Amino acid sequence: MADSTRLVGTVSRGIRCPIIRQGDDLAAIVADSVLAAAESEGFSLRDRDVISITESIVARAQGNYASVEAIAEDVRQKLGGDTIGVMFPILSRNRFAICLKGIAMGAKKVVLMLSYPSDEVGNHLLTYDQLDEAGINPYSDVLTLEKYRELFGENVHEFTGVDYVQYYGDLIREAGAEVEILFANQPRAILDYADCILTCDIHTRARTKRILKAAGAKVVCGLDDILTSSVNGSGFNVAYGLLGSNKSTEDTVKLFPQECKPLVLDIQKRIMDATGKHVEVMVYGDGAFKDPQGKIWELADPVVSPAYTDGLVGTPNELKLKYLADNDFKDLSGEELKQAISDSIRQKNENLVGNMASQGTTPRQLTDLIGSLCDLTSGSGDKGTPVVLVQGYFDNYTN
Repeated sequence: MADSTRLVGTVSRGIRCPIIRQGDDLAAIVADSVLAAAESEGFSLRDRDVISITESIVARAQGNYASVEAIAEDVRQKLGGDTIGVMFPILSRNRFAICLKGIAMGAKKVVLMLSYPSDEVGNHLLTYDQLDEAGINPYSDVLTLEKYRELFGENVHEFTGVDYVQYYGDLIREAGAEVEILFANQPRAILDYADCILTCDIHTRARTKRILKAAGAKVVCGLDDILTSSVNGSGFNVAYGLLGSNKSTEDTVKLFPQECKPLVLDIQKRIMDATGKHVEVMVYGDGAFKDPQGKIWELADPVVSPAYTDGLVGTPNELKLKYLADNDFKDLSGEELKQAISDSIRQKNENLVGNMASQGTTPRQLTDLIGSLCDLTSGSGDKGTPVVLVQGYFDNYTN
């Protein structure tokens, strides 16, 4: 071809890997799998390609698991083992149910306070229409379980078919604790029922802890304070504790991976040694996006990426092509338009904040954007591609 212009922009490829077990050399497996895929599919690695590894196989290789008994022991030690207020959990069998089982095993009574009409990530117990019809103000009204049932009856989750109010109550009782269930959105409301509090929200946890401490709570912990060190040989996470954990079995959880910066640097070096190309590498969990149908915000992990190489620091610095075409160069067309836009991109400032030609671009962290792309590529089921190779992400119209 006379014209050497590349006609393909960003490409995201799921990379198949062996099933990862505890103790596996994950850096070697990931690097070898990417190189084998490139050879098999006939593509080449390039500088600034991004290799992304799902957090689940990192934690699995680390053996970062904990039993409900370990959770119970830590909860008992940190919150006293008597009546514990457990507030603002998300509604999830995968994300919270096994944690709740362990928490309840470490208490005599659990006062469970659920946010409404939905949890923090958008799993709904109720609709706002139901609240309006009942004359309930979710910002101020505190509902007992009896009042909730009287007003709203049973409400099953749209996708799972589970009545989480009943499910969580039964789970606590089966773990050997009494249970009292409330519905409120003001953190202070829990203090009328308990003064040793475990707040289970994710992204609002710092504010919730601050409010509870200022209001006189005796003990305040978050999920990020439970299993921050090993309990009787269990896994742990210094930074996030139980946050980011997933169900492994009915009695164990897989924790968010421990320190994994050495892993991403090792993979980066292996690819450089094998190909001479400087790739970026990151570990990713949940993407950060919202489902318009179910209203669920995907991010139940504390962060999208717990570790990444230095080239993934920061946010995009992009111009909006349609803005340039419709405004600055509205009188140009064809090759002349292409050249003018290309020149603008080549000459753009290092920081486009406040520039009208950058409006509508996405001011989010690169790791959040790329992690979301990778989460959608790898899926959460049986695709078998826990590694994702993203090529051309840092290209623009001039490349």
